[in-house]
Amino acid sequence: MKNENKIKIFLVDDDALFLKSLEIEFTTNTDFIVETFSTGEHCLANISNNPDVIILDYQLDGIEKNAINGIKTLDQIKAFNPDIPVIMLSSQDKIEIAVNCMHHKAFDYVVKSETAFIRLNKNIKTIFKYQKMTKELNWFMDRM
Repeated sequence: MKNENKIKIFLVDDDALFLKSLEIEFTTNTDFIVETFSTGEHCLANISNNPDVIILDYQLDGIEKNAINGIKTLDQIKAFNPDIPVIMLSSQDKIEIAVNCMHHKAFDYVVKSETAFIRLNKNIKTIFKYQKMTKELNWFMDRM
């Protein structure tokens, strides 16, 4: 498949081991283009590369204590382009954090675990099924 037809995902996490394991899972088990970033600032500096999906850690302060957190990064992503789906990740399994992420227009919230890759991959498939249905509906509505 040509690169322009491939799904491009950004993985953003300050946990180097988890970030690398996700990168390996996605590059080994999918046909996605994967770009990784250890801070929200690095992600935002590259946002013009037009990712199709961003997987974003909630905390993001493990490397740089003054780094912007995941919620602030999410807000800036949505200000740049509200149509970029963002899936939030966290090691915290707390409903209030998940709700907060959804209030900031995250597509979903996934807890870091041994099943995180499976959930993330399902979310990405759901995003593109929804986008395809939306395009088809818009096409149909334009003809009415």
